[in-house]
Amino acid sequence: MAEKTRYSDEELQEFKELILGKLEKAKHDYDLLRAQLLNTEGNDIADTSPTFKVLEEGASVLGKEEAGRLAQRQAKFINSLQAALVRIENKTYGIDRVTGKLIPKERLRAVPHATLGIEQKLGNK
Repeated sequence: MAEKTRYSDEELQEFKELILGKLEKAKHDYDLLRAQLLNTEGNDIADTSPTFKVLEEGASVLGKEEAGRLAQRQAKFINSLQAALVRIENKTYGIDRVTGKLIPKERLRAVPHATLGIEQKLGNK
């Protein structure tokens, strides 16, 4: 029997549903992070002592920097999931971009935007 070169339409549909669910959650999480970054209201420190105010502002800046990094990471994840949907439409989803072989279903279920099999992923580090 010849080696399978692509996933069936039914399998691609299963992956599409998985990715759409992850994409919806990722967008929700991204929106929450953006709201945190853009929050100009909330607990004000105007009526506290100057020393506490400096410490609070420093913590606020660090919190916003971390939220910014998380938002960037989430945006990258969203882009990767959207690219995976394009590969599903092109029927190239799940094909290792280095070897041309199918990435195992278990890996794609865990990392649905993967473009490398685990051997290539670990070999590239």
